[in-house]
Amino acid sequence: MTETLMNAADRWRPLSELLQALLERISGELPGWLGAGLTISRGERPLRVLATAGVGEQVLAAQLAHGGPVPVANATGEPVTTDRLFGDERWPALTRETVFDSGPAVAAIRGAAALPGFWDEDGIFVLSVSLDRAPDADTLGVLRRYAKLTEMTLVVAETATAGDPDQMLDLLASRAAIEQAKGAIMAVRRCSPEEAWQTLRRASQEFNVKVRELAVALVEHLGGRRPASPDALREIRPGAPAHRAAERLWSAFTGVSS
Repeated sequence: MTETLMNAADRWRPLSELLQALLERISGELPGWLGAGLTISRGERPLRVLATAGVGEQVLAAQLAHGGPVPVANATGEPVTTDRLFGDERWPALTRETVFDSGPAVAAIRGAAALPGFWDEDGIFVLSVSLDRAPDADTLGVLRRYAKLTEMTLVVAETATAGDPDQMLDLLASRAAIEQAKGAIMAVRRCSPEEAWQTLRRASQEFNVKVRELAVALVEHLGGRRPASPDALREIRPGAPAHRAAERLWSAFTGVSS
């Protein structure tokens, strides 16, 4: 379905304009902003650039070819910041010389930040910025504020262009369940939303259950009942393997066996 999003961005002008406006809004809240970008991927498929602003187009092309905070954030599911985009030992092949069509703005780049997110179980996006300074505590905070809007924009765009309203309801139901489970994990582990999401993904892979079923089972395990869902959304009914996985996951967090 990543191809569906790419086709939508290429052919559906309102989506392209919306994503461009989103990146420009981010730039307005970040002093020293020089460029921004939005990339997407699914499973083992390569990263694709969905939207850019400023020097984002050149910088992202270089990162996809030579490494950088965006590929690292996409692979690990964790936020990445650097005080030196060019010269960081984590991606030594990325230099100013590897940026195609570089100019004064690229020469001014110092720091960068990349924040991963998801719009369904397998779809990962990364919001990224390039700065003429080192990123500070507010940089990731600004990106997080726009991550939710990005998620829902991608959900609506993909399902709308696919022409399948049932698929959209399934995605929205999955997201509602996952958000509740993430909140529980964040509370007990005192972790970030990204870490909570990665915890769910790793557990789903380890126990071979779908993320959405594990999420519902976890909320049921904690509350003793099925999590609330808007009437218009489809109900997710996890099987016995998901319930067992939820019990084991929560026991690992709390040290209390069921």
